[in-house]
Amino acid sequence: MIFKRIAVFTILFSVVISAAKAQNDPKAKAILDGVSKKYKSFSAIKSDFSYVLDNPQENIKSYKQSGMILASPKTNKFHLTIYSGSGATKSVEQEIISDGKTQWTYEKKDNEVQINDADNSSQSLNPAQVFTIYEKGYKYLFTGEVRQQGQVYQQIDLTPVDSKKPFFKVRLLISKAQNRIYSASIYDKNGSRYTYILSSPATNYTGSDSVFGFNKKNYPGAEVVDLR
Repeated sequence: MIFKRIAVFTILFSVVISAAKAQNDPKAKAILDGVSKKYKSFSAIKSDFSYVLDNPQENIKSYKQSGMILASPKTNKFHLTIYSGSGATKSVEQEIISDGKTQWTYEKKDNEVQINDADNSSQSLNPAQVFTIYEKGYKYLFTGEVRQQGQVYQQIDLTPVDSKKPFFKVRLLISKAQNRIYSASIYDKNGSRYTYILSSPATNYTGSDSVFGFNKKNYPGAEVVDLR
């Protein structure tokens, strides 16, 4: 369920894509370029987030979770932590780690780690790419400003040039005052909507790169299943 579970935070040349660029909105591009420039100045990006799933087919409405993301858009690496509970009862439910080549998924309830090849295909989405999502293969359009909880956000809709992608739209809300991504909503072709809200401003992570790799010592007793 997370990032579909992960197929949601490539996004981010063919003649088709080059032609599509002429249809892009200059105002949207100016906003996105500013955001992208900010994030690209970071060594890596760290942020808390909340996740909301709406899936009418499975009668799921506003299913919520929280988590923390570390992402390196330049290297396609990420470390995603999903929590259950809140406050004093909050604990790690799932971790998804990728060094750009290999992906490790830890499920606490099963005390199991699954190893897969990282999916870097054009059909996938991953958390590292949400910060530069528009740069390849998307048309984008500024659709106005919205106000939520006293804040003004610039709304931009992205549509993939490739019709084979499993989603048809990504809607970004960008803080006008802080020039940062506030939320990204992915609209799936099956009717589901996945919304990721960056609940804290993304900061520059300058810690060890080892956070983007798997260390079995951190998961005592866990069964490791290699599915490659």
